Amino acid sequence: MSRLAALLRLDRPLVMGILNVTPDSFSDGGRFLNREVACAHAREMIRAGADLIDIGGESTRPGAESVSVEEELERVLPVVRALRKDSDIAISVDTSKPEVMHALHDEDVDLINDVRALREAGSLEAAAKSGLPVCLMHMKGLPRTMQEAPEYKDVVAEVREFFAERIAICVDAGIRKDKLLLDIGFGFGKTPEHNLTLLNRLEHFSDFELPLLVGLSRKSTIGKIVDDRLTGSLSGALAAVGRGAKLLRVHDVEETVAALKVWRAIQQEQIVV
Repeated sequence: MSRLAALLRLDRPLVMGILNVTPDSFSDGGRFLNREVACAHAREMIRAGADLIDIGGESTRPGAESVSVEEELERVLPVVRALRKDSDIAISVDTSKPEVMHALHDEDVDLINDVRALREAGSLEAAAKSGLPVCLMHMKGLPRTMQEAPEYKDVVAEVREFFAERIAICVDAGIRKDKLLLDIGFGFGKTPEHNLTLLNRLEHFSDFELPLLVGLSRKSTIGKIVDDRLTGSLSGALAAVGRGAKLLRVHDVEETVAALKVWRAIQQEQIVV
């Protein structure tokens, strides 16, 4: 059984620690561009209780510019290899490029996390060939322009339609349905009100019978509600798991793990160690 499959069988939400090896990510851009610093931060998140580490070499914040394949590979692969040398942690790579997906075929990684849901030319075939599980995220538009007045008639229905279509396309391409995960894409072509509606109705996506990944950590919607984005992110995380989220993609691993322990203790009516 793969590392990811074993994790998904656990009767608790999972915590995915964010490791952006980029100069321009919205919250921690530039902090972990150095490989040694990046690996040290990954080890800190592992000690804090992370179940997975999600490594990204290209920012997808609103307004972000694209990077070349070569640059993304130079950022990501050395960190993947260094982390794998001293840890058996499940590793996810946040990428949309088929060339990067092809390169992952020879690396000991566990998940492709694609904000474009395998819509880039060649990425569907590359992901299928890799044999790796894939997280499909909903995004309306492109990172550079996605937050310029996004509109929906019914945001829940439209995101559901998107997932139904992408799941069918993936299965037709040879990717087994049980290797797919879904990410609503909070903040990706959505207003704060869209984000709140989707979070409040997260159960509407349960009938896909696929693990739901939620990434609310430190996002602008949180900042519009409260000044303290850590406290706000933890509140959003608990709302998400209460509505069916299986994985939480977060910057603040230690605090999220602690909040989940309290949530689980309440759910089980016993102390959770």
